[in-house]
Amino acid sequence: MTEAVGDRAGTGGTPGAAEGEAPERAAEGPEESRAETYEVQEAEEERGAEAEPAGSDGVAELALKPALEAVLMVVDEPATPEHLAKVLERRPREVSDALRELADAYTVEGRGFELRLVAGGWRFYTRSDYADAVERFVLDGQQARLTQAALETLAVVAYRQPVSRSRVSAVRGVNCDGVMRTLLQRGLLEEAGTEPETGAILYRTTHYFLERMGLRGLDELPELAPFLPEAEAVEGETQEGMPSFDVDDPSPDSQTEH
Repeated sequence: MTEAVGDRAGTGGTPGAAEGEAPERAAEGPEESRAETYEVQEAEEERGAEAEPAGSDGVAELALKPALEAVLMVVDEPATPEHLAKVLERRPREVSDALRELADAYTVEGRGFELRLVAGGWRFYTRSDYADAVERFVLDGQQARLTQAALETLAVVAYRQPVSRSRVSAVRGVNCDGVMRTLLQRGLLEEAGTEPETGAILYRTTHYFLERMGLRGLDELPELAPFLPEAEAVEGETQEGMPSFDVDDPSPDSQTEH
């Protein structure tokens, strides 16, 4: 009996020792758990840094020069080598060298366009040697969309804005109401208040007009002074043949001109 009890006590003593050690392991458990968590997070971050960006679809595997040409075809402003390198997952130096090689190749081949470095970025431009062809194409397109009467009316408004319909008609010598309505519908003209003396509606050109004409502002309109008579002379000619209603002039000729 005594031995049995001693065996049971000895057996029970072993778990007791284990129980005594358990708190120490329990105390160490949270620290070990946190360390393991940090290690897992660091490993995930490293894998994420090495992985390809979402949606890249192997952009880095594309041939560099054709990829640059494709991107530069759709840019709205000069693109920097750093931005292009980020998009194409290449080194900026590699991209800069490829851009210069492309520019030199276009020049050697005599292409109608050139790759030009402007304001720290690269963009395609038409070559100046072919400016006449481009100008003819643009001007033909504009004239196909507007009649001669519309172009003349638009020019009067552009140079004398804000201006009323009656003033435009006086300058051109014909009624311009229909043409003015057309220009308003096409977004080339817009209302700009009223004339203080008469209350007539005034008109001016729009930003769309500047865009279509390739101008940054009205100050870029070509000078007309070398080609036109003085404004007073033009206004004087438009008044010829019109009856006078000067109440201080009693002569019959001042009332009606036959």
